Amino acid sequence: MDLGGFLLMRQELVLLAVILLLVIFEIFIKNKRSLVNMGLVLFALHTLVGFIPLVQGEVFGGMFHTTQLIHMFKNVLNVGVLIILLQSADWIKNELIDQHKSTEFIVLMLSSLLGMYFMISAGDFLMFFLGLELSALPIAALVAFETTKRVSAEAGIKFILSAALASGTSVFGVSLIYATTGSIYFEEVASMLTYSNLSLVGFIFFFAGLAFKISLVPFHFWTADVYEGAPIGVASYLSVISKGSAAFILMIILFTVMKPFELITGQLLYIVSIATMFIGNLFALRQKNMKRFLAFSSIAQAGFILLGFLSNDQLGISTVIYFITIYVFTNLAAFGVIQAISTKTGKENMDDYNGLYRTNPKLSLIMLLALFSLAGIPPIAGFFGKFFLFTAAASQELYFLVFLAVVNVTISLYYYLLVVRAMFLRKSDNPIPYFENNFTMKLGLAIAVIGVLFIGVYSPIYEYIYQLSIF
Repeated sequence: MDLGGFLLMRQELVLLAVILLLVIFEIFIKNKRSLVNMGLVLFALHTLVGFIPLVQGEVFGGMFHTTQLIHMFKNVLNVGVLIILLQSADWIKNELIDQHKSTEFIVLMLSSLLGMYFMISAGDFLMFFLGLELSALPIAALVAFETTKRVSAEAGIKFILSAALASGTSVFGVSLIYATTGSIYFEEVASMLTYSNLSLVGFIFFFAGLAFKISLVPFHFWTADVYEGAPIGVASYLSVISKGSAAFILMIILFTVMKPFELITGQLLYIVSIATMFIGNLFALRQKNMKRFLAFSSIAQAGFILLGFLSNDQLGISTVIYFITIYVFTNLAAFGVIQAISTKTGKENMDDYNGLYRTNPKLSLIMLLALFSLAGIPPIAGFFGKFFLFTAAASQELYFLVFLAVVNVTISLYYYLLVVRAMFLRKSDNPIPYFENNFTMKLGLAIAVIGVLFIGVYSPIYEYIYQLSIF
C-alpha cells in the first residue's frame, strides 16, 4: 500500500496517534489535570484536521473504503465527541483524577470512536465486525466506569451481555449470507445475493444485531437501565454517537448490499418504526429520572429515523444523515444541561428542575431549545429534520405511517413540555441554586446550541448532504 492509501485512512491514523500520545503522556506527566486539557486540545486538533478535504478510494482490497459522504459523517461524529468531552471535562477533573483513571476515560471513548470509523468505512463484513467490536468493548467499560456505584456496575453487566448477544446474532446472520453468496465483500454480496429462505434468515439476524445498537423495538430493553447507570457523558455518547454510526452503516447496507430484500425490508421497517415510536414515546411519559427520560426519547427518535430508511433512494439517505446531524447537536445540548446540573448538585430527577429558570435562566433556555428541537417545533432545526423524514416517507406514498408519526410528534411534545413546565412554571422551596459553569462546559453547550440554530436556518447544509448522497 502506497502513501495515497495511507492518506485515505487519515482520520483513523490521526485518531490512533492521539490515543497513543495520551497513553504515553499518562506515563510521564504527573499533573493529570493538565493532561485532561491536553487530551481536549489534541482531539480538537484532530477534529479540525478532519475538515480538510479527502479524496475517495479504497484500500486492503476493498475492505476499507471512504467517500465524501463517509468523510463528512466522520466529521459529524468528531464534533459530537468533542462536545461530550468538553461537557464532561469538569466531571473528569473532579471525580476521576482522584481515582487515577481520568486519562483512561478519554482513551476508551476515543478507542470506541476509532472502531466506529472502521465500521462505517467497512467494505466487507469482516471489517464491519471488527469495527463493531472495537466500538462496543470500550463502551462496556465506560458504562461501568463509576465503580463506586452499584447501579453503574449493573448497567455495565447489562450492556456487555446484551452487546455480546447482539454481536453473536449479527455474526450468525453474516455466516448465513456468506453461505448463500460465498463472499463477505459488500459489492460481491450485492451482485450475487438472491432471495432464498437461508439468505432471508441471515438478513433478519443481521438486522436484529444492529437494531440493538440503534435501540429499535423490541431490542430496546437495555437502553433505559444502561443510560441511568452510566455516567452522563457515556449516556450521551450512546445516545448520539453510537446510535448515529449504527444507523448510518445499517442504512448503507440496506440500500446497497441487501437490495434483493427491498420489499421485505420495507415491511419490516414499517412495523418496527411504528412500534419504536409508540413504545418510546409512551414509556417516556412515565419517566422522572432525566437520563431515563432521554433514553426513551432517543428510542422514539430512532423510530422517526426509520421513516427515511423507507425511501430507498438519494432522498432517503440525505434525510437520514441530515436528521442524525441535527439530532447530535440537539441531544447533546439537552444532555449538556443535565451534565452541568448533575456535576454541580448531583440532582438528576425532573422534579429537581422545578423553578430552574429563576435561578439558572441560561441553562433553562438551552434545555428549552433542545426539547423544542427534539419535539420538532418550527423554526428550530428539529422541525426541518422531521419534515424531511416525513417527506421521504410520503414520497413512497406511506401516508398512514406519516399520520402515525405526526401523532407521535404530538405525544412527544406533551412529555417534553413537562420538563418545560417544571423549569418555567413550577416553584420549588428548595430550587437548584445558581452556579457558574467552567469554560469547557460553556464551550460545549455553545457549540451544541450554535449547531441547532445554524443547521436549522442554513438550508445549504441539507443541499450539501443531498449532493453527497448519490450512490
